[in-house]
Amino acid sequence: MARNEVYKDADYLSLPVPVGTLSGAPVRVGGLNGVAQVDEPTAYINAQTTPDYNEAMSSNKPGFASVALKGAWRLPVGTTTALAIGDPVYITPANALTTTDNSGANALFGHALSAKGTVAGASVIVRIAN
Repeated sequence: MARNEVYKDADYLSLPVPVGTLSGAPVRVGGLNGVAQVDEPTAYINAQTTPDYNEAMSSNKPGFASVALKGAWRLPVGTTTALAIGDPVYITPANALTTTDNSGANALFGHALSAKGTVAGASVIVRIAN
């Protein structure tokens, strides 16, 4: 048995995210795409007079959140371009989902599993690509 295994399944990890990231938000951490599973705890800890990580909403330290790196998620796509099932969905450097790669500035986030009309911000089921 290999003794250098760190995680049996590395599909849900605590990763650095922007301060204020909320549960359910799409995130890109380096080359990893995911969906935050809990709120990034800075706002909660800052509201406490004596911060106690054991009483925080999650065990993540400030600047980190538990992130799902696989699966399909219902997420808002902020552009007015229609999407068909199988179309690529991109993520901007600000962690917003879009239908364009913006000449390579936006990374591939995943693929649509449901269609979307031309309403900006409409929700689409997106399968994460990693």
